Amino acid sequence: MKHLLEQFLDYLSIEENLAGNTIDSYRNDLRRYLSFVTSEKEYSDFNQITSKDISAFVQLLNSLGLSPKSISRNLSAIRTFHKYLLNEDILENDPAENIDLPKLPKTLPSVLEIAEVEKILEQPDTLNYLGIRDRAMMELLYACGLRISELLSLKQNDVRSDAGFLRVFGKGSKERMVPVGEVAMNWILVYQEKVRPHHLGKLTSDDVLFLNAKGKKMSRMGFWKILKRYTEMADIKKDVTPHTFRHSFATHLLEGGADLRVVQELLGHADISTTQIYTHIDREYLKEVHKTFHPRG
Repeated sequence: MKHLLEQFLDYLSIEENLAGNTIDSYRNDLRRYLSFVTSEKEYSDFNQITSKDISAFVQLLNSLGLSPKSISRNLSAIRTFHKYLLNEDILENDPAENIDLPKLPKTLPSVLEIAEVEKILEQPDTLNYLGIRDRAMMELLYACGLRISELLSLKQNDVRSDAGFLRVFGKGSKERMVPVGEVAMNWILVYQEKVRPHHLGKLTSDDVLFLNAKGKKMSRMGFWKILKRYTEMADIKKDVTPHTFRHSFATHLLEGGADLRVVQELLGHADISTTQIYTHIDREYLKEVHKTFHPRG
C-alpha cells in the first residue's frame, strides 16, 4: 500500500506537474487515511476497502472538529487516489465514487473598496528604493489579480512591457498572459531601472524580478509584512492579505461589467465555478446601486 501511495505521488509530480506543497498535502492526508483503514480492519489490499470505510473515516474527521473545508480536502485526495488506482487496474471498483463532499458554507472573500486600494497603494515613500519596490509590487498585484506565489516567482523576462502583458505561471505551472495597466507597468519599469540593480549588487537571483534589500528573492512572509504595514498606515481596519487584492481585482472587474469567463481567464481558474463566488459580491453591489438610485429602492 505504501509503495502504491508513493507511486501515486510520483504521478502527481511528473504527470500532473503539481506543486511540491500540494503533493505534501496529498501525502499527509492519504497517510492518515491509510493508517485509519489498515488499523481498523488490518487491510492489506486496496480492493478490501469499502465505501463504509471511507464514510467512517470522514465521520472521524468530523468528530475531531475538522472544518468542512479540511474534510473536503481530505476526501478529494482520497477520491483522486482511488480513481488513479482504478485507472491503473489495481482496483476493480472505486469505493469513493459515491461518497459526497461535505457542503461548504458560502463565505464571501474579503474585498476592498476601490478607494481603499488606492489609499494603500499611495502609502509607500517612493523617494527611496524600498518604497519604489513596494509600490511596484502592490500595483502589479492589484493590476493583474495575481496569487502571491505568482507575484514572487516572476522573472524579469516575464514582463512584456512593449506589449503591455505579463507572463504568469499559475498552479501546476500553467502559463497565462495577463494584461498590465499603464500605471503598474510604469512602476515596474522604474523599479527595474533604478532599484533592482541597487539591491542585486554582486548576488545572482536567477533573474527573479522582485528582490529584498539583501538581493535575494522576496519571501511570502516578507511581502505579507510589507502589505500589513501599509494597510495600517492607510488606516484600513479590514484584514488585508495579498489574496484580498486578488479578490478585489476580480470583484472590481465584475462590478465594471466584465464577463465572468474573461475574469476566469485572467485569474487562471481552471473551473468557472471557482470564479462564480465573485458574482455573489457583484449581486450585492447591484442591490446597493438599486437601493441608492431607484426611486422605489
